[in-house]
Amino acid sequence: MSAVTTPRQDDSPATALGPVALFLGLVAATGAWPALMFATLPWSLIAGGLAVTFGASGIHYARQGIGRMWTAVAGTTLGAVGLVGVYTLIGFA
Repeated sequence: MSAVTTPRQDDSPATALGPVALFLGLVAATGAWPALMFATLPWSLIAGGLAVTFGASGIHYARQGIGRMWTAVAGTTLGAVGLVGVYTLIGFA
């Protein structure tokens, strides 16, 4: 009837940290583009900070074998690029 299933590492919510960081990093990186900066400024700042945070957590869990490393690293990098780009463009404006 009902079989006992044990949770595996792939069943952890930590596996979603990398892809979420990648998506948020893409949103944040659009804010580094000068033509799109003012249209996406609020979302870029929020998404950049969250991408770096979720990406760092994703890297931590990927080192333990939960989730994928490349999505977490790419999301962290894009989030950082988005944050630095927005702050650089605002500083020079």
